[in-house]
Amino acid sequence: MVERKMITDPDEFFKLGCGRCDRYATPECTTRTWLEGILDLRRICLDLGLEEVAKWGHPTYMHAGRNIAIMGTFKENYRLTFMNAALMKDPEGVLQRQGENTRNPDMIFFTSNAQVKEMEPIIRAYLREAMGYAEQGLKPEKVVHEVDMPDELIDALDSDPELAEAFEALTPGRQRGYAYALNSAKQSKTRYDRIEKFRDKIFAGKGPLER
Repeated sequence: MVERKMITDPDEFFKLGCGRCDRYATPECTTRTWLEGILDLRRICLDLGLEEVAKWGHPTYMHAGRNIAIMGTFKENYRLTFMNAALMKDPEGVLQRQGENTRNPDMIFFTSNAQVKEMEPIIRAYLREAMGYAEQGLKPEKVVHEVDMPDELIDALDSDPELAEAFEALTPGRQRGYAYALNSAKQSKTRYDRIEKFRDKIFAGKGPLER
């Protein structure tokens, strides 16, 4: 049995899974179900010159120092989620919201392995559009939150609909507690590390100092 761990090398995602659940490195991992489709997505992203890294246990694609898109697999579908979706024009009407609390339609989701090749021209066009915004240094207009959330937490919530729903369900006081705990860290890497440590507490509906 392979020890479960959240991956730090994107190659592992395609071989073993994300490492965030007990299906890691088993035939039941959803990456096995959608392997053909996610490999096609990977091919497209790399062909466009995007940099591939692992963030939050998933392959994340960067350009000009900015996160462009993140890939994820679920039991019923797999997804390519755009990180600055508020900028996207979506002329083909293919972007969908991940959940009720998602601010903007931000993902293309697929329910068959063949869909990526069928939609390849659209996927390429959307990725190029997002890359253009990164090159220009454009960012979406900042949304005013009751809680001053750090960018790292916003990225984590945008990329993980389950975590976003759990965070939105917290009381404002608990949300402020997490924002304070993350903002007190000076380095971005430290904030990302803290988010991963806080995941179980957020899903349990607890604040950062609660046991």
